[in-house]
Amino acid sequence: MKYKAVLFDLLTALIDSWTLWDAVAESSAHGRRWRAAYLRLTYGCGDYRPYEALVAAAAAEVGLAAECAVALAARWGELQPWPEVPRVLAAIGRGRALGVVTNCSAALGTQAVDRVGVPLATVVTAEAAGAYKPDPRPYRRAIDALRLPTEEVLFVAGSSYDLFGTAAVGLPTVWHNRVCSTMPKGAPPPLAMWHSLDALPGFLEE
Repeated sequence: MKYKAVLFDLLTALIDSWTLWDAVAESSAHGRRWRAAYLRLTYGCGDYRPYEALVAAAAAEVGLAAECAVALAARWGELQPWPEVPRVLAAIGRGRALGVVTNCSAALGTQAVDRVGVPLATVVTAEAAGAYKPDPRPYRRAIDALRLPTEEVLFVAGSSYDLFGTAAVGLPTVWHNRVCSTMPKGAPPPLAMWHSLDALPGFLEE
């Protein structure tokens, strides 16, 4: 078995968080702009700042009411995994450790993990790591928790910005590009890119 553990981005690779952001913003156009602003803030943040504050700042940046950030946290329990997630995790979890590395607070990370519904060996939030991805600290914290050589751990990115952070720590990475994003300039290429996690079990058996 080449990879003895698989780490995932939580809020895009495993969970459809986009639908909730769109619903709170009351349109997909507003939700996507809000989410894009939030991603810019978190990926440029480095050291941890309160997640909810960054979400509120992103809302203000795109002209949404500050109450949207409060509503998003209040409706966090509505998050749902992508349809194939339970089946795929059940298939790849036999004999492998599974975990997540996520850019959110500890409280919201715990709620989101509960929505996945699969036991995980490690859960690393930006709050626990003291930094937001793609800073290397969250990835290193997860690798240390698994107690495995980096080359035996596969990371499944949800955002292409994860590719910067995983490359910095030498973590092999594939990209679950569910929402058909474009890769930012200078991003290291993933080992593979898919629009669904259905390809992951076969990749792990190669």
